[in-house]
Amino acid sequence: MQTHLVLAGSTAPPTGRFLLALAVILAVAFALARLAQRVRQPAVMGEIIGGILLGPSLLSLFPGDLETRLVPPSTLPYLQLLSQLGLVLFMFGVGYQFDIGHLRTPAAQRQVAAVSLSSVALPFALGAGLAYGLYPWLSKSELKTDGPLGPALFLGTAMSITAFPVLARILAERGLHKDPLGSVSLACAAVQDFLAWCVLAAVVVVVRASGPWPLARMALESALLLAALVLLVRPGLGWLLDPARPWAGGTALTHAVLVTGVLLTAAATDEIGLHAVFGAFAFGAVAPHRQIDATAPQVPERIEQTSLLLLPVFFTVTGMSVDVSGLGGRGLAMTAAVLVAACAGKFTGAFGAARLTGAPPREATALGVLLNARGLTELVILNVGLGLGVIDTRLFTAMVLMAVVTTLMTGPLLHRVRPPHPPAPGRPSAVRPVREAG
Repeated sequence: MQTHLVLAGSTAPPTGRFLLALAVILAVAFALARLAQRVRQPAVMGEIIGGILLGPSLLSLFPGDLETRLVPPSTLPYLQLLSQLGLVLFMFGVGYQFDIGHLRTPAAQRQVAAVSLSSVALPFALGAGLAYGLYPWLSKSELKTDGPLGPALFLGTAMSITAFPVLARILAERGLHKDPLGSVSLACAAVQDFLAWCVLAAVVVVVRASGPWPLARMALESALLLAALVLLVRPGLGWLLDPARPWAGGTALTHAVLVTGVLLTAAATDEIGLHAVFGAFAFGAVAPHRQIDATAPQVPERIEQTSLLLLPVFFTVTGMSVDVSGLGGRGLAMTAAVLVAACAGKFTGAFGAARLTGAPPREATALGVLLNARGLTELVILNVGLGLGVIDTRLFTAMVLMAVVTTLMTGPLLHRVRPPHPPAPGRPSAVRPVREAG
């Protein structure tokens, strides 16, 4: 007898069909992740490409309706739920890792501030201007906003992002995670992502609000939630997880508190009208590191590993909206324009600001190359924009291709700008294995 579930009044697919689709997704992700590592790319890039290949971009070219056979449409609502869970847990990890306190010197802080602002402002301006130019080509039936303002604000924000987790992985693999270049680039990426998420939250509020009062209400509720996280939740978690408490010392309580907290905060931001990822990021940012590291330092890593298991599902759901074969002439022109604007904005903004703050030409060039990586963080933002209806599927496809290309090119370009130095005889390599991260 086949087991059926009911979701939103509809009958679910047989359990076996859903599990088969999940097995296909994870197997493809694992195989392409290993292949990516063999060509010196982050494993997550193989998983992203695997998700795209399981969509219409590749499978629609073959006979036999492979796309619906491997991942039946009836399984997509359930895969979507799994992907959102993985995304929420992943964004908790991004928020938890948000820390630029290791840059103590005023010179480094000035450089980080200048490079971060410049490499956010210039891509934002180029992206917004490009959106106005591309607006006549967008499919108005897929847009949920009137006029080009929403697409312009969103595209500017999406152009401004840097993939902090992928950047950390690239630096660690090349032994640059403790290098001054690595510290500055990671700090810049953290600041840029924080600024981009703040701007994106404002864009979501503006786009979703139907008038002055709903706009004010969403802004007020968002501010109240953020204040509650900083003033109430963070001290409360610090007290609850303090090693001096009689119940402290085990991982079960910490794990339950953190997972429950991130899900509740994500649900709160979703209820406000923002995306759930905002709440997950904010909760991770306010989680008390000192108490967690003292009582259960392995818990954040466990949550991260759970998210990494589910992220291939997110990549596949994303890949279902990507159709490279259906771009056409205008779509290819969109892709080229997006790629040029993204690379020019990030590299020029970072290189120029770094040179003005005293960085040598080679270091400034390397910094521009590193901050041009988009990776998974870009896909998260693009999915928010597609759900908002501020971009159509063709521009979504062009932006996904830009995210993939800019991340794939980072490693080879960095190798040319900053070739790795071989370790001294008798000394081990500086590169240490790190966890897979998106």
